[in-house]
Amino acid sequence: MPEIKRLTEYTPEVAEAVRGLLVELSRSGKDRGEIPKEWFLEVIDSPYHDLILATNGDAILGMAVVSVTMGAIVRKNVYLEDFVVTERARGQGVGGLIWDEILRWGQEKGAGELEFTSGEGREAAWQFYLNKGAEIYKTNFFKKELHDRN
Repeated sequence: MPEIKRLTEYTPEVAEAVRGLLVELSRSGKDRGEIPKEWFLEVIDSPYHDLILATNGDAILGMAVVSVTMGAIVRKNVYLEDFVVTERARGQGVGGLIWDEILRWGQEKGAGELEFTSGEGREAAWQFYLNKGAEIYKTNFFKKELHDRN
């Protein structure tokens, strides 16, 4: 049975496993290089962010990055940035365990809603979210680079 935990300590092995999961989530992830150690330390130190991991022994089976966002109407929300289960562990309930921890984390933070996006062509992910009671909210998503990523 996988164990669900929140990242409390940086190790190069965790960084490598997280990068591998992000490459599985988005093939463009492989072009971005390593995730800086500082990112992990910032997540660990922040009360507003967390990295939720599903592990089986030393193997990381899945992960989710969550953050608290603030709004004027619903004062606190949780934003789910990255949610992925490694291909070899899909269909074994790992995603459901991570999902439950995401909801628990949001409740602990006093959040009113969980918000996230899921790209086109991810029908299996969409079905998972719909089965968990999530609604598809019709909107347009915009983004603007604040600085050069180099």
